[in-house]
Amino acid sequence: MTHLSEQEINRRENLQKIIDLGINPYPSELFPVNAYAADIKKDFKPDEESVMEVVVAGRMMSHRVMGKASFAELQDASGRIQIYVARDLICPGEDQSLYNEVFKHYLDLGDFIGIKGTVFVTKVGEISIKANELILLSKSLKPLPVVKVDAEGVTHDAFKDPEQRYRQRYVDLVVNRDIRKTFEDRTKMYNSIRTYLNDKGYLEVETPVLQPLYGGAAARPFKTHHNTLDMTLYLRIANELYLKRLIVGGIEGVYEFSKDFRNEGMSRFHNPEFTQIELYVAYKDYEWMMNLVEEVVEKVALDIHNDTKVKVGDHVIDFKRPWKRYTMFEAIAHFTGTDISTMEEAELRETAKKMGIHLDASLGKGKIIDEIFGEKCEAQLIQPTFITDYPVEMSPLAKKHRTKPGLVERFEAICNGKEICNAFSELNDPIDQRQRFEEQLELGKRGDDEAMMLDEDFLRALEYGMPPTAGLGIGMDRLAMIMTNSDSIQDVIFFPQMKPEKKQEA
Repeated sequence: MTHLSEQEINRRENLQKIIDLGINPYPSELFPVNAYAADIKKDFKPDEESVMEVVVAGRMMSHRVMGKASFAELQDASGRIQIYVARDLICPGEDQSLYNEVFKHYLDLGDFIGIKGTVFVTKVGEISIKANELILLSKSLKPLPVVKVDAEGVTHDAFKDPEQRYRQRYVDLVVNRDIRKTFEDRTKMYNSIRTYLNDKGYLEVETPVLQPLYGGAAARPFKTHHNTLDMTLYLRIANELYLKRLIVGGIEGVYEFSKDFRNEGMSRFHNPEFTQIELYVAYKDYEWMMNLVEEVVEKVALDIHNDTKVKVGDHVIDFKRPWKRYTMFEAIAHFTGTDISTMEEAELRETAKKMGIHLDASLGKGKIIDEIFGEKCEAQLIQPTFITDYPVEMSPLAKKHRTKPGLVERFEAICNGKEICNAFSELNDPIDQRQRFEEQLELGKRGDDEAMMLDEDFLRALEYGMPPTAGLGIGMDRLAMIMTNSDSIQDVIFFPQMKPEKKQEA
């Protein structure tokens, strides 16, 4: 049985009293909103003779009764505005008389109301709306957190507990108005990138989320079962292999904003459901793609902040081109003082041990190098930096380096200590690709649960021929964290994954 607080009981009693008065607390009729609080405050000219009549709607966030008159604060999508309700103004007929009774006694903070009235300025100089008509649009049965700001601007009883905010984002958006800007800026980021790619003539596409084989990244998948087909399916961990099939099919530039899923740990940088954009362009290579990344991320910063410099925590990050570049081995040598470029697996394990890095026995050479880089280098890369030329063992989908044996043409962009994108000169040799997949199968047998599967249909597609291609994946959540100065990935996802909520006892 659900436990109701005293306020929830009172609100239900008010609901019943409203119903008893013959008023529908959840009416179906369209309410013809034609104005918003912020626009009214900006556009109203009190010295002009013309009357500004408006129709507004929103939540009632404050309410005080003063004899025959009442004041309320209405919050809509743009902000707040004061409402003045006088009994003589809204009581010309029986219905409005009932609404005056409802307004004075049975409305609660958080209720949605509609107001038709005229704009005026109070004696203390506050732009307000004088209500001519009032209607209850939706009754709120749960009280909002009461967040107060005193005369000195100090906030009291703020709704700041992270678990509550993430679990009840609908409340967070109501009481913490500044959080809206984070998500508005996230949308600007998507629009900025989409406009950039569309202007280049690339085609936005959709590829399967449910896949018979997972691939395109080193990650552990979510697994499900299709009853009708009686087959195992996986939620995609990446959309790379499908997009490259489209390159084979002759579409020379394709991209997708994709929801991907990885059955891995959670942290302030990881959510099991996340968004990335993947882009593939024929007849290009990873050097060309590095230039594109610089251009598009610089554009995002300018579109959101009107500046290439972005405040992120204690740092100011400058996305102005060009960005610094290290090869992976150069970065490890720079930050550790150790050259590991010629080491084999046994020596790499010993070196990692001396550096205090714990390694699982299942990790192969590539994963060991990746662990060393992640532990000793990544966190020190604050300004946007390209890390290039990875060992072949780390990159089963990347083309071998044209001049450096044992390496592949791959880069990652690191910013604020975390990877924000990954890109290759894509492997288009079907024989080499099959061998790489087979090596991944061997790693899987050793216990590496992130090893890739062998995708025969993708290999068949490559055998029809894929042109030289550059591929890119940008983590949209990570990039949004940076562009909005957010400390956690949960701050930039409306509804992040949460542990099951503890049930309240009656």
